Amino acid sequence: MPGVSETTLRIVGFLCTWCSYGGADTAGVGRLQQPADLRIIRVPCSGRVDPLFVAKALLSGADGVLVSGCHPRDCHYSEGNYYARRRLEVLKEFLPVIGIDPRRFEYTWVSASEGSRWRDVVTDFSETIRTLGPAPRLDEVEPISAGRAALPVPRHALGWDMKQQADSLAELKESIKAALPDLDVVIGWAQGYDAAHGTPFFMRRPEDVDRLVFGPISVQNLVNFLPGRTGKKVGVVVKGCDSRSILELLQEKLIERDTMMIFGMSCGGVVDLEALSERLDGRMPHAVSVEGDRVRAEADGKSGEFPLAEVAPGKCLRCDAPDALISDVFAGPKFSGTMGPPVPPAPLESLSLDERFRFWRGRMEHCIRCYACRNACPMCVCRDHCIAESRDPHWLSQDDAPGSKLLFQVIHAVHLAGRCTACGECQRACPMRIPVGLLKEQMNNAVRKLFAYRAGSDQDAVPPLLTFKAEEQNIPDRG
Repeated sequence: MPGVSETTLRIVGFLCTWCSYGGADTAGVGRLQQPADLRIIRVPCSGRVDPLFVAKALLSGADGVLVSGCHPRDCHYSEGNYYARRRLEVLKEFLPVIGIDPRRFEYTWVSASEGSRWRDVVTDFSETIRTLGPAPRLDEVEPISAGRAALPVPRHALGWDMKQQADSLAELKESIKAALPDLDVVIGWAQGYDAAHGTPFFMRRPEDVDRLVFGPISVQNLVNFLPGRTGKKVGVVVKGCDSRSILELLQEKLIERDTMMIFGMSCGGVVDLEALSERLDGRMPHAVSVEGDRVRAEADGKSGEFPLAEVAPGKCLRCDAPDALISDVFAGPKFSGTMGPPVPPAPLESLSLDERFRFWRGRMEHCIRCYACRNACPMCVCRDHCIAESRDPHWLSQDDAPGSKLLFQVIHAVHLAGRCTACGECQRACPMRIPVGLLKEQMNNAVRKLFAYRAGSDQDAVPPLLTFKAEEQNIPDRG
């Protein structure tokens, strides 16, 4: 075996102790020559390899990562490698989003008796990594900006009929007042400190309901307040996109259906105040009104009128559920328009791997690690035990390096794989306007491509990463 030299690459290998580690041992006993680049980490089962192990290695300086376990149908723990196969394939689809060449990560199956196969696997992977060369380091590359992309056509026409909306809102208020005696609280929206800002509002008395608003400034996903309210009978007002979060939380048994009352109305789209501010020469609007598909905004010394589709967040452009997918009371008429094709891929698709890597370097430089993205996410329910703040294990340092910040965002996206309902709260809550929603959107695309699954669509469905098939239709055979 050749000795370690200055040109040796840093390749990390996670090997199942029952099969692949035995295969590597067999190759060594047989004196089969193989590269010395691989640093082996022995794990009980390939199912124990969290995708975050791979992501952390690649973002911390590894030039390549290899995971190897028992062959399917031959797992020591019966099913571990089936679960691993799904998780690792999703990660492989996701790596290009952050600018990492997917060839730098591979997973395969090697049994304890296949010493020669192990030699071939590690040799081929090492040659691939040597051809690619040392991996770029996020903290060392020059940042770039992706620029502004052309706005896609929304899936359905955005806009509000204000007379109809007023009638529907009046009906909604009456429904809430009638239900309020049987509820501890109803969560909705009220006008904030000016006519451009909505704020979450907790209604406990009938007179509180008169302050309820529902319209283009009702931007927050109120479902974020539901987990943890055990022993309370809670009502909540939802838009179509918000209702997906309810379905997903019900699916994971994180909330109880019989302790909730859901109120819904048809949504014509909300406004992105930061997008409006950009069109008002950087001034934050203090008044917003919508009539049809036109938004009128007023700021200090500046006003303007814009198409709603130009100042709506990305979730409104992608929306295919203007009505709540689940509700006990639905006020007003339901959406009756037509639904267009899915919006084109995000502008990130037009960048090369190197440009994406440098793009995220530039964005992460602005991150202040306030964790607003995590706190606003209705599916991020383990925030009291968040890995970002854990010291046992100590996964993330508290330094200001872009690599640590990007690793946290990747951890968030991986934790939401097969769970993210694309409500857009993470990106809306970011005070630095970092497009962290792109990571979750692309993770959703990977899950949809591999398993034809969309989170928040079916309360009775099983999330794809919590199950498996012996024969996977969209995952290639890896030996």
